[in-house]
Amino acid sequence: MLLGAACTWGFAAAAAAFAAEPAFTGTPKSWAVLPSETEASDPDKPRVELSADPAARKSYLIPAVEILGFEALLNLANRGDPSGDYKSSLSTANGNLGSSWVVDQDPFRTNQLGHPYAGSMYHGFARSAGLNFWEAFAYTFAASALWEVAGETTPPSRNDQINTGIGGSFMGEALFRLSKLVIAQGGSVPSVSRELAAALVSPATGFNRLVFRERLDSIFASHDPAYYSRLQIGFSGTAKNNQGTSTTELKRNEALADFSIDYGLPGKPGYSYTRPFDYFNLQATASSANGFENLMTHGLLIGRDYQTSGKGRGIWGLYGSYDYMAPQIYRVSSTALSLGTTAEWRLSNSVAVRSTGLLGVGYTAVGTTRPDAAELYHYGLAPQALFALRMIFGERSSLDLTAREYFVSDVAAGPRGGRDNIFRVDASYTLRLKRRHAVTIKYLGNRRDAYFPALGSTTQSRGTVGIFYTYLGQDGFGSPDWH
Repeated sequence: MLLGAACTWGFAAAAAAFAAEPAFTGTPKSWAVLPSETEASDPDKPRVELSADPAARKSYLIPAVEILGFEALLNLANRGDPSGDYKSSLSTANGNLGSSWVVDQDPFRTNQLGHPYAGSMYHGFARSAGLNFWEAFAYTFAASALWEVAGETTPPSRNDQINTGIGGSFMGEALFRLSKLVIAQGGSVPSVSRELAAALVSPATGFNRLVFRERLDSIFASHDPAYYSRLQIGFSGTAKNNQGTSTTELKRNEALADFSIDYGLPGKPGYSYTRPFDYFNLQATASSANGFENLMTHGLLIGRDYQTSGKGRGIWGLYGSYDYMAPQIYRVSSTALSLGTTAEWRLSNSVAVRSTGLLGVGYTAVGTTRPDAAELYHYGLAPQALFALRMIFGERSSLDLTAREYFVSDVAAGPRGGRDNIFRVDASYTLRLKRRHAVTIKYLGNRRDAYFPALGSTTQSRGTVGIFYTYLGQDGFGSPDWH
């Protein structure tokens, strides 16, 4: 067993190796390049205090050991699976190294939610050890490849590599930044509840804060982004339904908890977009009907800010996104790259309009929901678009509209062929009652039109209307004061 053998020393090795080091008050060899003899012999040359330099404190070894330990534990936890897929060994790993990469058909939630979440853990280990986004991305991609080759006996899967190695980094960066924001809002000494909340958001970050706090606590500078967040709790009922080929029993009414954040809103003086995900949007919705209704994030990877006039500020460039949606009647998930922009215009002193427009292509999975066929879905390259609009009426109310569309083509679709067109619209009106307390009325519409050579054409659609108590992340609706 390759990964299983590493379990006994994975996390223990990390703790032993670094706990044995002295407290970080000087310049340990593990964290920094020692000065040359010329520099050391020149007493007049300025000395760099590495304890105050985050770049000097980062570690490439800590996340490598943590990721290996995490994968070993994951392998051990699944070795009892009746399929025998996790009884890996040096022999199976060697065989996988020489095999072709395939498209596997594990259950949809495993491939499209479980794998990206595992990737977010890899990314979180690397980011919270001080690595930048692209370094953490490389660790995540390599960790995913290691799991595909050595963590399972089945041939390595290219869809898992994309979901884990790329989608996992997009999700992981948003969770890492959100975790750090939770801590930053707690002042110089965050409360235990904030520490726990931050660890729940990004467990890998929470682990490193606990074990390596003295070395890694202040290793990331957020640059104090402007943000808008809200938490909604309420109920939604079905207003329109066409289940099509779905045979899962529909729960017409459901309780929902929804969280959304726009991080790094354009227009704040002094805030720049030099790092991936200096701007991002994250939304997650839990449902009493099916667990996760959605988990979606998109962030600016490479771009710059701009101003259109005295009334407009924005950013544009290349965005990375990960989407997972399961509105009971079908399921869709996509990892994509898009070109787009996010901007805000002030129409008057009390009215602002914020919008995001993205157009790109992703590797997308889509399928119906049937309890006897969790594996019935297909992959394909998917041109896709997103348009989001928020009208902010002072500090009193906001009107939100978000539309998404995915055309899942028959390119890279496998032997089944087929194509899908997914359209989703989310419209809501939020009225602020007092301070951070508000009420929201929301309509959510989903439609899927599909064609498969063996099955013909099918249409599925569902519309719901809900009412929610909304807790705002701050008084008002997060419009930066850039006038």
